[in-house]
Amino acid sequence: MKVAACLALVASASAFAPEANNARVSTAVNAEGRREVFGKIVAAGAAFLPAAANAAVGESPRFSVFGLIGDGTSYSEGAAYGSDQSSPLYSPYSVYGNVGDKGSLYDASNSEYIARKKAVLAETKNRLSKIPSYVEKKQWFNVNDELTRYMYETRGAVRGLSETAEQKKIAAAFFDAIEKTYGSSTQRKGDACVAANEKAIAALDAFVGTL
Repeated sequence: MKVAACLALVASASAFAPEANNARVSTAVNAEGRREVFGKIVAAGAAFLPAAANAAVGESPRFSVFGLIGDGTSYSEGAAYGSDQSSPLYSPYSVYGNVGDKGSLYDASNSEYIARKKAVLAETKNRLSKIPSYVEKKQWFNVNDELTRYMYETRGAVRGLSETAEQKKIAAAFFDAIEKTYGSSTQRKGDACVAANEKAIAALDAFVGTL
């Protein structure tokens, strides 16, 4: 019986041996195949590298330190302090020209920009008109949200459209009323908040009337 049991165990172990060997062989083959494929991908990528990355035969290395030292025709950080630009820059560290210069992309007198700013003012009045209802319901967080999440655009539009002394004076009154509206909301002073909001709307209407 003992001999038979030993033979049975040996036979069971030998039955699994070929499968283990096959698994190891299969893994080795797959690993080798992956390495071969990866090597081909790297070789193909190297073939497409730009020729400019390699120095030409007989050519000395070119370098430039901010366009001031070395070869100024080579690219350098900071656009070579503007030495490789055809027109003056906004600053020595910028690649963009001065606002308002001939040929610049941004033109403050562009009708498209003006129309966009006027649309911002219209939306601002729409948002300010909601504040009395928020105050009545004591939803102070909504009051503050209306005065912060969009008023950044409002300030930009008002300042961008302010040209005359009168417009700038009205703009200052509008900003003052907005700040008082926000402060009154923070202090939970409903009447003062509504009164300041009404002044803000009146100032906004007066400002739009000058455009």
